Amino acid sequence: MDVAEASEACDAVLDAVGEAVVADRSFLEHVVIGVLARGHVLIEDVPGTGKTLTARSVATALGLSFSRVQFTPDLLPADVTGTSVYNEREATFEFSEGPIFANVVLADEINRAPPKTQAALLEAMEEGQVTVDGETYPLPKPFFVIATQNPVEQEGTFALPEAQVDRFVVKTAMGYPDMAGEVELLRRRAGRHDRAPSVASVLDRDRVVGVRSAPESVRVDDDLLEYMAELARATRSDRRVEVGVSPRGTQRLFEASRAAAVLAGREFVTPDDVKRVAPPALAHRLVLTPDAKVDDVRKRTVIEDVLDRVDVPTID
Repeated sequence: MDVAEASEACDAVLDAVGEAVVADRSFLEHVVIGVLARGHVLIEDVPGTGKTLTARSVATALGLSFSRVQFTPDLLPADVTGTSVYNEREATFEFSEGPIFANVVLADEINRAPPKTQAALLEAMEEGQVTVDGETYPLPKPFFVIATQNPVEQEGTFALPEAQVDRFVVKTAMGYPDMAGEVELLRRRAGRHDRAPSVASVLDRDRVVGVRSAPESVRVDDDLLEYMAELARATRSDRRVEVGVSPRGTQRLFEASRAAAVLAGREFVTPDDVKRVAPPALAHRLVLTPDAKVDDVRKRTVIEDVLDRVDVPTID
């Protein structure tokens, strides 16, 4: 699928999801950029803003198989990946697939489960496979995780391991709707009988695979490659940062920038594409110093300051 066709398909998905979810278009675009970049998306916000509805609506619009895992403090890794079950008739163990065996997996309130269970997703997110009792099982393709989490300040939450946070291409937030949006929510609820709004499927598995291949043909000039590297390196020397953006993070910025270009219907990346995706693609990868945490420094602020500091290349 070429860039123009992929851009048109993404617009159709955004329109379909927007019929059900009252949210800023930019937030929905961040989610689609994560899908286009062949990665995973982390959505953080307070309960009741529509995170779960967004994930379910995106999966439906893409026309892919969908599974939801509600993360709780007593959730075990086998509850996510699956387990071996003894078959008395055959006198053998058979693997029973867990809910992770779907194209789109909603890891709902992922930070309410203990770290051991959160880590069960790591292999799946990075390798597209799970290993149970020494056997490796491939996951369906395409495969991606849309995880939701509540702010870590809330009671009953566990901070995600840094290695797992680094696996998400983008981390974004919905925020509260404005006055008009909240009234629209009430109007939509009053005008239907079902509690959950419906979303039409606009793509299918083959077309999603085609859409996700489109960024590979997007051109990125050398000046922009250097710009991305400079942004990542600048985070490592910032006095407020203990651990800056990793090389994996730099690559994810590259992939997200190409996805943003596809979303805009362009076959090349511009500096504006990079600046647009840098905060959601990089901020969650930072580990701030204790002093910065005491001063209530926001990771997103650090990225915004880095964007102001690093010279933007001029593209002819």
